[in-house]
Amino acid sequence: MRSDKIKKGLERVPHRALLYATGLSRQDLARPFIGVATSFTDLIPGHIGMRDLERFIERGICYAGGVAFFFGVPGICDGIAMGHLGMCYPLALRELVADTIETVCNAHSLDGLVCLTNCDKITPGMLMATARLNIPSIVVTAGPMLSGRFRKRRLAFVHDTYEALARAKKGAISYRDLSCLEMEACPGAGSCQGLYTANTMACLTETMGMSLPGCATSLAVSAKKRRIAQASGQRIVELVKRNIRPLDIINKKSLENAILVDMALGGSTNTVLHLMALANESGIKLELQDFDRISRHTPHIANLEPAGPHFMEDLEYAGGIPAVIKRLKDRFHNALTVSGKRIYEIADEAEIFDEEVIRPIGQAYHKQGGIAVLFGNLAPQGAVVKQTAVSPKMLKFTGRARVFNREEEAMRAILGREIKPGEVIVIRYEGPAGGPGMREMLAPTSAIVGMGLAESVALITDGRFSGGTRGPCIGHISPEAASRGPIAILKDGDTIKIDIPKRRLEVELSPSEIESRFKNYRPIPPKITRGYLARYSKQVSSADRGAILI
Repeated sequence: MRSDKIKKGLERVPHRALLYATGLSRQDLARPFIGVATSFTDLIPGHIGMRDLERFIERGICYAGGVAFFFGVPGICDGIAMGHLGMCYPLALRELVADTIETVCNAHSLDGLVCLTNCDKITPGMLMATARLNIPSIVVTAGPMLSGRFRKRRLAFVHDTYEALARAKKGAISYRDLSCLEMEACPGAGSCQGLYTANTMACLTETMGMSLPGCATSLAVSAKKRRIAQASGQRIVELVKRNIRPLDIINKKSLENAILVDMALGGSTNTVLHLMALANESGIKLELQDFDRISRHTPHIANLEPAGPHFMEDLEYAGGIPAVIKRLKDRFHNALTVSGKRIYEIADEAEIFDEEVIRPIGQAYHKQGGIAVLFGNLAPQGAVVKQTAVSPKMLKFTGRARVFNREEEAMRAILGREIKPGEVIVIRYEGPAGGPGMREMLAPTSAIVGMGLAESVALITDGRFSGGTRGPCIGHISPEAASRGPIAILKDGDTIKIDIPKRRLEVELSPSEIESRFKNYRPIPPKITRGYLARYSKQVSSADRGAILI
C-alpha cells in the first residue's frame, strides 16, 4: 500500500509512534489509510449538514476494513460573497482546495481519498486534486436544499432574493413581502435549489463517474444521502484494493459525457471553466469548441431554476442523473464509473418517473443544449452564454454600450434607473487577472430581471455569471481587459452586435479604429496589490483556458 511509506520498516519507528499517538492500534496499521477531505463549515448552508455525512462515510470505511482520517479544506459561500470584494475569492479558492488536498495526501502517503463537498468552486477544486494525485478517490456531494415556501408558492434562492430585491426597488412587491422572502427562501441545509453551479457540478461529477449513481440529486436532508455516504465509504476501500484510480475514470470520453449532461440540463456556464481546469490536471485536451460542438447536437430536455419552473428536488423525484442518462443513452460513451458499473448499465437500470421534468427528445425545450460559445472582434478567444436562459427575442440584439470598470458601478446605474432599453451593459476589468478572481455578476443580472429590463437590455463582461443567471448575459470574454482584450477599449455609445444563433459577438469598429484606440490605451491599476489575490492575479490564465494557474 502507498501508506507503507510511513508505517513499515525499522526506520519508521518514529512515524509509527506518532500514528499510535492518534489512537491507532497495531491492527490498524495493516489496513488502508483513507483520507476524507471535508469542507464542513458553519458558514455555508450547503455544508452545514456534513458532520452527519462524515459519520456515515467513516462507518462505511470502517465496515470495509479501512482507517478514516478526516481533514478540512476551506469553503466559501458564493451567495454570501456576492456583490462585494468577497467575490474575488471563490474562483481563486478552487486552486487552494486542490493544493490543500494534494499537500495533505502526499505528505501522509494516504492510500485513498473521499471528497465530501457541495458548493461551487469546492467541488471542482476537489476533482482537480483527485486527478493530480491519481490515487483511488470518490466524491460525495452533500445534496441540494429543499425549496422554500411562502403563501403556498415554492421559493428559490435567486428568484426570491436577488431578483426580488430589484422588484422591491421598482415597487413591484412590498418590503414586508421581501422580508418574508428572505426568511423563507432557503429553509435549511443543502446547495441552492436550482441548477446553479453547485448542483450543476454535482450532476457532472456523477455523470463523469466520480460519484455513485444517485449522489448528485439526493437531497441534503434525506436518508438516501446518508446511505450514499456510507456506500461511498465502503466503495473507496474496494477501489484501493483494486487500484482503480481517477485517471482510469476521468478521460476525454467521460468529460464529453459530462458536457452532454450539462447541455441537456441547461447548467451553469461556470462548468466551462471547471471542466477545462480538470482536463488540464488530467492531461486531456479540452477546448471551448468542444462545448459548442456538443451543445449543437444535444437537446435541452430538463428546464430547472433559474431558466425554468423545476427544482432539483423535481429532478431527484423524476429519477435523477441516471434517468437523464437513460433518456440520452445512445449519445453517451460507455465509460467506467467509481461504482464499477459502466454508463450503459446505469442507464439500463434507471427509470424515468416524470416525462415533464425529463422530457422525451421529441419534446425537448430547445433543440440545442444550454451553452453557446461566441467569437468575434470583441471576443477573439471566445465568450460564453447560457442560451437556454435567453428569451427568443433576445437571441439577436444590437445595442449601445454603457461601459463600467467595476460591477458596483453598473449595479448603481441599474438600480438608479440609469440603464435604458436598447443598451448593452459592459462590465470590464472583472476577469481572472483583472478582477482579480473573475467575479460572478449575479447581482446586476438579477437586478436587470427585477427591473423589467431582461428583454430590452444585454450584459457582457470579462467576468463570469452565477449559475443563477438568466437573460442575454455573455461572460468569459477573452482576452480580458487586463490582458489588453478589445473589451478594454470600448466607449459609451459603441454599437455592439450579439448573434447567439450564429455564435457572434462584435463591436462595430474597424480594425484601424481598434488599433488607434489601443495606441492611447492605459489600463487601470491593479485593484489588489497584497496577499493571495495579488499573487493569483499574476499567475492566472485567461478564461478560455479555464482560469488555471500557470
